[in-house]
Amino acid sequence: MKFPSAWPRWPLALVLLFATSLASADTLGKIKSRGTLRCAVNGEVPGLSLQAGDGRWSGLDVDFCRALAAAVLGDADKVEFIPTTTAERFEALTKGRADVLARNTSWTQARELTEAIRFVGVLYHDGQGFMVPRTSGKRSALELANVKVCAITKTTNIDNAKSYFTRHRMPMELMPFDDLPTAADAYQEGRCDTLTADQSQLHALRALFPDPKAHRILPEIISREPLSPAVPAADDKWFELARWTLFTLINAEILGIDSGNVATARERGRSDEVRTLLGDDNDINAHLGLSEGWGARIIAAVGNYGEMFERNLGPDSGLDIKRGLNALWDRGGLLYAPPPR
Repeated sequence: MKFPSAWPRWPLALVLLFATSLASADTLGKIKSRGTLRCAVNGEVPGLSLQAGDGRWSGLDVDFCRALAAAVLGDADKVEFIPTTTAERFEALTKGRADVLARNTSWTQARELTEAIRFVGVLYHDGQGFMVPRTSGKRSALELANVKVCAITKTTNIDNAKSYFTRHRMPMELMPFDDLPTAADAYQEGRCDTLTADQSQLHALRALFPDPKAHRILPEIISREPLSPAVPAADDKWFELARWTLFTLINAEILGIDSGNVATARERGRSDEVRTLLGDDNDINAHLGLSEGWGARIIAAVGNYGEMFERNLGPDSGLDIKRGLNALWDRGGLLYAPPPR
């Protein structure tokens, strides 16, 4: 058969991209066949993702991946955590090494539109700040003129710091490092006067220092850093499942359902909202490709969002980070999710 000469000649790169997208579209099926969820994480930030000496993982990002595994595989422990660097984190998704990225990554327009990924939703409302030695006597970021600033390359931190110092007409010398541990070492050795990073990371680092009380996190927050898990852009179904896993964690707290009462809530719940949340709506289950009770499995495994926050970042964690913007919408925060109905 001779095809019309007027048909478009598609560029080879576009053909290959389309073929790759089709091949990678069934993320859920691959996870079920494999029997494990592969989650790309940081691995070096207490409260978000950290592996203890006994091999156990903890953190808010870690719990999100465990929630996904509970929903899909019925077991929150069926997760392979893959530590990734800042530079390689997006390739972990696009090249198929991970099913989901949960690595304290800020949701930005450029990243979502150019990296072939989709951000699931805000897991943690963060913001960039500064840490200084208490001996410096500095109590405000507006006192940081003529300082050396340690920052991490290939993050939003460097551009944010440049903008802040330029806006306030404060000279400074930027000292870029490839990763947070290296930047933190330089800060502790006195090679820079201040360390800039997301405030969650600064709190986590300070807790690991030999003398945490010797360091002050300044009050100014100079950027919006909505930290969000991400999934490959090619798979809409997987995106929906990951997004509603996050919404389930938030809605569970809104509805007062936690790891301690979820079994009773499922047994006695009669409202459509509760039934849908806990995974007892057959139409929703079929659409997501999940078995009955997936929402209840999530909450039983990791708790609701509030339980996750307190365990990993709040007083129970030793970091004692306040809920702040991460409080529920009706308690002064930004935490909100579409209702399960």
